[in-house]
Amino acid sequence: MRVGTKSVLIGAHCFFIHPFFVAAGWLRLNGIPWDLRLWVAFFVHDLGYVGCPNVEGPEGEEHVHLGAKIMGLLFGDSWADFTLRHSRHWAKKHGVSVSRLCYADKMAFVLTPAWLYMPMARATGELAEYMAKSRDRQVGGGAFNEVERAQVESGDAATWLCGLKSYTRRWIEQHRDGAEDKWTISRVPSAGQIGTR
Repeated sequence: MRVGTKSVLIGAHCFFIHPFFVAAGWLRLNGIPWDLRLWVAFFVHDLGYVGCPNVEGPEGEEHVHLGAKIMGLLFGDSWADFTLRHSRHWAKKHGVSVSRLCYADKMAFVLTPAWLYMPMARATGELAEYMAKSRDRQVGGGAFNEVERAQVESGDAATWLCGLKSYTRRWIEQHRDGAEDKWTISRVPSAGQIGTR
């Protein structure tokens, strides 16, 4: 079974756990999510990971399309766009701003307790991928503060999680009011990187 599928079934994007943390993130940032369409978005935005061989690679990055398609069929283009733009890396790659769903989704990561997140991400193989990519992502970006950088580069999963949660919380606070995202590094490979993987 592919890591993306495992993520949706029992991992960090678990279809019966993660949406409730996204709702909690929305509540914290925007107030009570009364609109039923928001709840549908909370549940479908990550379903595109099913079948993906990774969660942080090029295939995983395109996971946004399935949830957007579902939302578009059910509620129209504006809700499709809202769901499509929940990934900051996808948005950066395509030169668009993120939607408010992105901030709630990131807050969900911050709010998910380590005792729950760690076993889920470890069981699916996501944890190693996340740890490697979070270090790689910041090369040239400099968005981690000194403490976060040391934590993320520590090699210890619990310490890494503390550092990444701190960074994510700061990213939300810095950008949730529409500030330009200069922290997120586009994953579009440079000419020298194409074909090297």
